[in-house]
Amino acid sequence: MRAVTIPEFGGADVLRQAEVDVPEPGPGQVSIDVAYAGANFAEILYRQGVADVPLPFVPGIEVSGHVRAVGPDVEGFRVGEPVAALTVVDSGGYAEVAVTSTDLVVPLDGPGLGLDLAAAVPSNSTTAFLVLDRIARIEPGETVLVHAAAGGVGSQLGQAARLLGAGRVAGTVGGPAKIETARGFGYDDVVLRDDLPGEVAALTGGRGFDIVVDMVGGPARRASLDALAPTGRMVVMGNASGADDVGIPANELWFTNKTVSGFNLAVFAGLAPAETGRALRRAVAAAASGDLRVQVEELPLERAAEAHERIESGTTTGKLVLKVTDSASR
Repeated sequence: MRAVTIPEFGGADVLRQAEVDVPEPGPGQVSIDVAYAGANFAEILYRQGVADVPLPFVPGIEVSGHVRAVGPDVEGFRVGEPVAALTVVDSGGYAEVAVTSTDLVVPLDGPGLGLDLAAAVPSNSTTAFLVLDRIARIEPGETVLVHAAAGGVGSQLGQAARLLGAGRVAGTVGGPAKIETARGFGYDDVVLRDDLPGEVAALTGGRGFDIVVDMVGGPARRASLDALAPTGRMVVMGNASGADDVGIPANELWFTNKTVSGFNLAVFAGLAPAETGRALRRAVAAAASGDLRVQVEELPLERAAEAHERIESGTTTGKLVLKVTDSASR
């Protein structure tokens, strides 16, 4: 089958189209004829060698398409039905066929979500619900701050916070051109990330935020900790800036009653696939009903390197998906 592979670590130009063996589903798995694959920052980390993966490697942590085959003892799925799926545990979505656990697959016949939009939901939207509900343990009326509010996961976090009962939801962006885009995803306030330290008091009445989600790192991480209210919770889920790690003094957490947690979708899905699957179904239902707005731009699989370059540059808004096969028209 046709796939885009990482034959060696490096820049976006190392991505190569190749013919690879078609994977077969094992016990508790299904294989999927992939129509679309989401493009994510996680796949850039695989390509750069930040995450330890065996080479050559087929990236791709989320897909939509049609069930191709079911593994031994699998029930509840039929060949040919449309599905959305997380392939985040073992990757492999940048290919014509992908395999994943049935816990991480959601049928689309009921929700009626189009395959292009469905490919944009499994990673970012599922992450948004898990981060806020499971990790940050959001309570009704709490204030939330999200960095990179116009990006793929940022666009979902603000909306998910609202659905989970947040009071006021603020976001930061890297440049003025993204402010209105972020507002379109339901944020009450959007400020430039570099201006955050001077804006916290005005945004929160001097109290600070109950929850901050940081996928940017660098100076934003230190500013995030300072922006927390007493008993506030910060969730670290990325380092898009590529900056050196930021140390967080334990004594500071002790004296201020603040909490810092981490979230990695691949690790969480591997440890708790059933819980991840429940969050995925929740995300798909919210997107299908219109409660979550997903903004998608489509590129052919052959332009995966371009997708990576655009994500790395920080110029994207919403979500890029790669069209893999013409099964999208089925």
